[in-house]
Amino acid sequence: MSILFIEYPKCSTCKKAKKWLIDNNIEFIDRHIVEDTPTESELNDWIKLSNKEIKKWFNTSGLKYKELNLKDKLLNMTDSEKIALLSSDGMLIKRPILVLKDNVLIGFKEDEWEQFLNN
Repeated sequence: MSILFIEYPKCSTCKKAKKWLIDNNIEFIDRHIVEDTPTESELNDWIKLSNKEIKKWFNTSGLKYKELNLKDKLLNMTDSEKIALLSSDGMLIKRPILVLKDNVLIGFKEDEWEQFLNN
């Protein structure tokens, strides 16, 4: 199974998640979320696979999110506008992202990752 791990290397949660993957001998392909930001097409596919609302994909604690006042602006945006916005800047996307064959996990919750990776 080929696993794609999308991270921002300076992010402490991403570091913790990457260490967890390595410690559990899980092979993955590493991708920098800013240097290689997910495309609208990828995000469309992954959001469907994650079974999470689009708003859960935003990095709500990030500076960019706050600078752009997205808490209020997202309320009046269509789903396609939100996805276009996410694909425009990797810093707006919640991370890390783990793309599996038939699921996508966002953020790092060790018990959730363990459930999907150790089956």
